[in-house]
Amino acid sequence: MDELLKLSADAGVEVTAAETALEDEMPQAARDALDRADDLLAALRERWPSMSPAERTVIGNAAAAVRRRRDAVAARVPVRRVLSDAPAEHDPEQDEDPEA
Repeated sequence: MDELLKLSADAGVEVTAAETALEDEMPQAARDALDRADDLLAALRERWPSMSPAERTVIGNAAAAVRRRRDAVAARVPVRRVLSDAPAEHDPEQDEDPEA
């Protein structure tokens, strides 16, 4: 169970790192930390079938708390926006000889 608790705790550390990154106005670092937290939570989900009922109770509660924090932080991360997807416009002056 120690290893399972460590995975849950590590996910919590990553969520804290995401919170700190947002406070420091570093949204990409926050996204990266949330991705690492997601990977750790996914590892716990993979091991869920092999857990005993007691482990499921303890780990389930711990992971649920981390997940709630993770979701709250993710909701605060600014959405990436593309400035423009328009094709380049042709400039007729580019066709002229600069020496003329």
